[in-house]
Amino acid sequence: MKIIGYVRVSTTDQAQDGVSLDLQRAKIAAYADLNGAELVEIVADAGLSGKSQNRPGLVRALELAEQHRAALVVYSMSRLSRSTRDTLEIVERLDASGCEFASLTEKIDTSSAGGRVIFRVLAALAEFEREQLAERVTAAMAHCKSQGRVVGSVPHGFTRNGSQLERNADEQSVKDIARVMRESGSTLREISAELATRGVFNRAGRPFNPKSVVALLAA
Repeated sequence: MKIIGYVRVSTTDQAQDGVSLDLQRAKIAAYADLNGAELVEIVADAGLSGKSQNRPGLVRALELAEQHRAALVVYSMSRLSRSTRDTLEIVERLDASGCEFASLTEKIDTSSAGGRVIFRVLAALAEFEREQLAERVTAAMAHCKSQGRVVGSVPHGFTRNGSQLERNADEQSVKDIARVMRESGSTLREISAELATRGVFNRAGRPFNPKSVVALLAA
C-alpha cells in the first residue's frame, strides 16, 4: 500500500487551532508506519485557503496519488477542502482512478462501503456547521450596523471616528466624479482612466481599476 500525504494550513487556522504543518506531517507518517504502508511523499499548501481546488500542493498530491495508485491521506477533512461539493469531487476523482482516501481525525477510510457513507454524512455536516457560523456572523454584523457601529473596513468616502463613520470631503469628491461619469454612460474603464489622469489614487496609493471603481460607487 502506498500513501500520498496532503497537509495544509492557513494563517487563520494556525493561529486558532494550532494544527501546524509539522503536526499534520507527523500524524500522517505515524499512520503510514502503523499500517505498514509506503509513504511516497507529503505535499503541503502553506497559507492557502481550503475554498479552492486550484492549490498547487493539492494538484500535485492528486497527480501523485493517481500516478502511484496510492491512498491520499489528510489529517482532517478541513485540510482537504472547505466545501462539501469540492471534497466529494476530489474523492470521486480518486475513486475513479482506483485510489483511496483517508482522513485521520474523522477516522474515515473510503476503502470500505461503510467508510464512504460516513464520509458523505460527515462532509455534509461539516459544511452545515460552517454555513450556520456564517449566518451568525452575518446577523451579528447586521445588528452592529443597525446600531450605527462600524463593521469591517471603512468604505471610501468616510473616516472612522471611534465606532462611528464621518464623511471625508476629499474622498467624497472622488466618488462624485465617478458617480457623475457613470450616470453619463461612461464605462468602468473610462472612469478609472479619468481618475488616473487627474492624479487620483486609492488609499493604497495605487490608481483605481474597474473593479475598485465598482467598490467606490457602492461605498
